[in-house]
Amino acid sequence: MKPILNLEVLEVLDAIERRGSFAKAAEELDRVTSAVSYTIQKLEEQLDIVIYRREGRRSVLTPAGRLLLEEGRHLLTAGNDLVNRAKEVATGWEPRLRIAVEALQVYPEFFRIVAEFLAEHPSMEIDIRESVLNGGWDALIQGQVDLLVAGPGPIPVNQGLRAEPLGTDSLLEVIAECHPCSHLAGDPEALKLQQSELRRVVLHDTSVVDVARSAGLGNEGRRFYVQTIEQKVEAILAGIGIGFVPLHRAAQHLESGRLLTLSNEPLQTQHYLAWKISNRGKGLQELCRRLLQNK
Repeated sequence: MKPILNLEVLEVLDAIERRGSFAKAAEELDRVTSAVSYTIQKLEEQLDIVIYRREGRRSVLTPAGRLLLEEGRHLLTAGNDLVNRAKEVATGWEPRLRIAVEALQVYPEFFRIVAEFLAEHPSMEIDIRESVLNGGWDALIQGQVDLLVAGPGPIPVNQGLRAEPLGTDSLLEVIAECHPCSHLAGDPEALKLQQSELRRVVLHDTSVVDVARSAGLGNEGRRFYVQTIEQKVEAILAGIGIGFVPLHRAAQHLESGRLLTLSNEPLQTQHYLAWKISNRGKGLQELCRRLLQNK
């Protein structure tokens, strides 16, 4: 059975309402007014409903006509999006990018750059997930994501990946001022003797294939595992244990005195933008170019 509704009919209905009359809609659609009137009349006959009623010299939408207009506009938008996406795919532009963003790092310009990218490519879908340590590399190698942002070194070898440095971050080993062993913050020799007795707050690695790394960055003592970097900071602030925290996450608490540093020298970590060499999607390449330009 041939469908009664099609996008052309919905375009006519939309034009009539936007332009305010059948005549102006016909002008926009490059048709004669009688052809526009016939399109609506035929649709009314096919659906067995009244779309327009006369009020004086004006034609006004009925409730059924209003429903057709409003829902039809959604279909027109979806149809246009579908056409645009098909054209992009045909020219090498993928319809969707899956991105893993490393939880421990900060990239303040990331969402601004993505917003600018989407403004120029509005039909592109972006799917972002958070990863920790090996988890992002794991997802990239397994084809679960197309791009890894701020993945920590070392870079997995012989996996067909391209990785470009994005920058470095400083990790500080910290303890809460309320922790019973907070006096160790000023005594590195005593810290070495007691470090194995201190509980470490550790962020779960999201890797499910590779050997997981611990985001506590230390192998001594007992562990307290958490799911997010926010939970890690709060657990350390509560005096549950010690741990390495990115400088940007610890700065305000160090300034207020709620956190104390256990080591004078921060640990410098390199992070990367990475993708599969075999992935030649134009969307991926364009977004990578923008991210690397603004690193």
